[in-house]
Amino acid sequence: MNLLELGQSFLVTVYTLALVVVSMYGLHRWVLVILYFRHRKNVPTPPSTFDPLPRVTVQLPMFNESLVAQRIIEQTCLIDYPRDRMEIQVLDDSTDETTEICRRTVESCRARGFDVSFVHRTNRQGYKAGALENGLKSATGEFVTIFDADFIPPPDILQRSVHYFTDPKVCVVQTRWEHLNRNDSLLTRSQAMFLDGHFMIEHVARNRSDRFMSFNGTAGTWRRKAIEDAGGWRNDTLTEDLDLSYRAQLKGWKFVFLPELASPAELPPEMDAFKAQQFRWTKGGAQTALKMLPRLLLSKAPLKVKIEGFFHLTGFTLHFYMALLVLLLFPAACVRASAHGEVNVWLTLFDMTVFTLATLSATVFYAASQFQLFRDWRTAFKFMPMLMALGVGMCISNTKAIFEAVLGKRSEFVRTPKYGCSSANGGGVTTGGVRPKRKNHWLPYVEMGFGIYLGACALLSMASVWGLLGSPFLVIFAFGFFYVSVLSFQARREPVGTVASEPVASRQ
Repeated sequence: MNLLELGQSFLVTVYTLALVVVSMYGLHRWVLVILYFRHRKNVPTPPSTFDPLPRVTVQLPMFNESLVAQRIIEQTCLIDYPRDRMEIQVLDDSTDETTEICRRTVESCRARGFDVSFVHRTNRQGYKAGALENGLKSATGEFVTIFDADFIPPPDILQRSVHYFTDPKVCVVQTRWEHLNRNDSLLTRSQAMFLDGHFMIEHVARNRSDRFMSFNGTAGTWRRKAIEDAGGWRNDTLTEDLDLSYRAQLKGWKFVFLPELASPAELPPEMDAFKAQQFRWTKGGAQTALKMLPRLLLSKAPLKVKIEGFFHLTGFTLHFYMALLVLLLFPAACVRASAHGEVNVWLTLFDMTVFTLATLSATVFYAASQFQLFRDWRTAFKFMPMLMALGVGMCISNTKAIFEAVLGKRSEFVRTPKYGCSSANGGGVTTGGVRPKRKNHWLPYVEMGFGIYLGACALLSMASVWGLLGSPFLVIFAFGFFYVSVLSFQARREPVGTVASEPVASRQ
């Protein structure tokens, strides 16, 4: 075998392995859907009720959130809970006008009789995890509820969730996220469906089948004793919520997820903000997997917990495997054709079958979530090409996040920019405030290059039998890279202080 043949063999082997791994995660999505329908009726109920109600500390961590700081503080004061049993901590690490907004709002709320304290740090040590841990030093509550700055807490959230803690083994009650600007654009609509699948299918399937789930960092309540028992908030990963979740559950603590209790928040309305969020979640997930997966697999947890935990903690790797697939999809087909003198129909059918099954599993997954939330499964089918395109288009940025985590590269906690989207009409942006300056980056150029490459591959493949089957996927993938890169470039051209968004014509 000469060097060329060796290289071709290696290319096809890598492509096939990537395809097999992607198909395994597609199969896992089927498992989650089956678990969901099998256990969805195992609705948790509180074993008793508190009388009197326990003291709760509500923590509001924020960093340069000038557009939403006043809203979250005032909305938290509207929570229906006895004033003498609820303490509110504004944990502010800001370096801009947010600090003065918080201070002024806290003083106003205190004048109206609310127990609100303002805790300001100047070093931002430990980022969000550090702010939460610092707040616990002076917190007086037995339970701790956390809201990020862009959330609007429903008034009944504590009354409907706190009684689950009458079970002494429960450490977290997590509520579902709802989306203030769901229908603002194609980007926010796609994000909403991604998160709907995560909350409605993944969380319900894992939680009600006695598998490990994760706290989502906000819109949930912790038993303070459990935080301390698990080792407290730590900042050695960018996903301190996922890290603490696994540490607590390995200690024997239980989670409760309430999909019927929703906490509204905004979705990133522009691509740069969405990328920053996904990059942090992906890198933090990889860091947490490197830290917690060995502990999980060596623990005494049941086998089903270990298997689900493996797929949960390693789900981020799909971005890397998808990057490999889109890069090698066309070359692998060409190598196979040259090796056999013609396109091998059986190998081609195998490839397309795997892609189709993976696509079908995702479609059923998101259709199930939309049906359970809105009795609407058709939307998932309509948006499936867009969900595929966006997922693939994000794989370059997220693969970079994975490599940084594996190589141990440290980076600061980059908050997701908040824009003050209102609940009226599902969107809108509050004016005012200063946005962080955008930095030039090479990723949009790479993404644009991938789009051009896949577009060319789609055109070339249409001349072959393989193209009749494979070109639709190539077109979708190419569109995904073009979409992500173009919106990234658009965001960089917008003046700081405005929001780059899609034309109104693209809104539903």
